[in-house]
Amino acid sequence: MEKTVVVNSALEQAVETILQEIGENTDREGLLNTPHRVAEALKFLTSGYSQDVHQVLNGAVFEEKYNEMVIVRDIDVFSLCEHHLLPFYGRAHVAYIPNGKIVGLSKLPRVVDVYAKRLQVQERLTQQIAQTLYDVLQPDGVAVVIEARHMCMMMRGVEKQNSLATTSAMLGVFEKEQKTRAEFLDLIDRRVSL
Repeated sequence: MEKTVVVNSALEQAVETILQEIGENTDREGLLNTPHRVAEALKFLTSGYSQDVHQVLNGAVFEEKYNEMVIVRDIDVFSLCEHHLLPFYGRAHVAYIPNGKIVGLSKLPRVVDVYAKRLQVQERLTQQIAQTLYDVLQPDGVAVVIEARHMCMMMRGVEKQNSLATTSAMLGVFEKEQKTRAEFLDLIDRRVSL
């Protein structure tokens, strides 16, 4: 008995068209629900468009007389390259030096996620994270480093499976003071066993 699935949304219809254009039979059992599953996956992977980063940070910024470096490192990053819609993934390291205000530590990975869940290039992603934290917290400085592997380089094109792209954004004292920048880079390079 042949099953049929009704394709509802324009996104699902677009996925069905793509499948047909690459030569697939969209009535094949394994593909019956694929347009719906892909549409749902894309909605999740691009959910950053519907999030306001300022609302994510709202209520988690506190007055505090702490003026040393705050770092959250090894934040998992998953995003889609805007050029090929293929994933890139890796780790982000985020630091800031407070100037009277701190933010809840869990908010730093959330800021990363808001921007990562949009079609991206790694360079812009790095800068958006840094600039947002700089604007909201008004710290003495912000530093962001992202290390990522890009499926568009690994699966197609140059096909280099071991390549790793590293981007950085340094604002305030991280940009102006070599000693501060060096301390940050040294701290994110250390391996800690807990």
